[in-house]
Amino acid sequence: ISIMTKYIIISIAFSILTSCGNKQTKTEAKEETPSETTVELTDAQLKNSEIKIGKIEQRNICSLLKVNGKIEVPPQNMVSVSVPMGGYLKSTKLLAGMHISKGEVIARMEDQQYIQLQQDFLTAKAHFSSIEAEYNRQKELNQSKASSDKVFQNAQTEYLSQKILIKSLAEKLKLIGVNPDNLNENTISKSINIVSPIDGFVSQVKMNIGKYATPTDVLFELVNPSDIHLTLTIFEKDLYKISIGQKIFAYNNTNPNKKYICEIILIGKDVTPERTIQVQCHFEKYDKSLISGMYMNAEVEVSTNNAFVIHNDGIVRFEGKQYVFLQTENKKFEMQEVITANNENGFTQITFADSTDIRNKTFVIQGAYTLLMKMKNMEEE
Repeated sequence: ISIMTKYIIISIAFSILTSCGNKQTKTEAKEETPSETTVELTDAQLKNSEIKIGKIEQRNICSLLKVNGKIEVPPQNMVSVSVPMGGYLKSTKLLAGMHISKGEVIARMEDQQYIQLQQDFLTAKAHFSSIEAEYNRQKELNQSKASSDKVFQNAQTEYLSQKILIKSLAEKLKLIGVNPDNLNENTISKSINIVSPIDGFVSQVKMNIGKYATPTDVLFELVNPSDIHLTLTIFEKDLYKISIGQKIFAYNNTNPNKKYICEIILIGKDVTPERTIQVQCHFEKYDKSLISGMYMNAEVEVSTNNAFVIHNDGIVRFEGKQYVFLQTENKKFEMQEVITANNENGFTQITFADSTDIRNKTFVIQGAYTLLMKMKNMEEE
């Protein structure tokens, strides 16, 4: 055999081997890619299975809108305690977190101006008796024309001015907590008591003993938490889902199983740059464990009207997607992809990925996994 003939024979043999290898590779690739989306059962299989078929329902189904926020105290329940006339803090027993009662003495202040104010008031009262007597005397004389109108008018002016002075000094005494009706020369004091205007707790102590406080200085921050609110942050896109009077269930991360029932009382009218709105909620029952500034999670029940739903047993999960089975013929079913949403009372809201018209069509509403297992076994065969 010549060299050329040997070369031709070898080339033909190589081509045949290569062609066979390609066919085998293509066949294997075809086997690795399952394409079955339908399954057919025999009468015996259908009879012995728990498969049920029926129509997909339309019903109202509730979903949970999950939001977050924090507990806040309304401004009317927060009090900043200061001294209108200033003074030195002589004593206090307050600590942050301490409970206080309305009218309870929470601090004692000292200053010489308190003495001066009490002195001015008592002196004005002492002068008033003689001024009032002179006014009454001039009034009688003027009525009998025994004195001129000018003298009477001067007496009247001095009388009214003294009354105004006494009244203004009395109000200043009340401002620092001194009762003018109980004040006399024996009760003058260099110190005054600061009393709590509310029932609640001490939020902050901002002044130490011996320090001088001006009228603008805040000594203590008090809070009445009995009317605490939950301020939630709602995204603009979810605003249509909520309304005033709607119930919500709040909980914190430390004890997520303990739910607090709240009611939406106000919905903000301003949208932040982050496209959120503030919503105010009121707790139905006050709980002492809830503290101002505490972060909370909340769930709002939202109703979806006339959603297409199917029983949970009619949905299967396969390769990361959700499917239902459509009955195409008697005992023959086709797997179709769906997008699931809300779930309530054993039913799941679904929409079809390919916008399938499901009216007057029949689906597997129970036992869908039986069909999935049958389909997978067919592919393996």
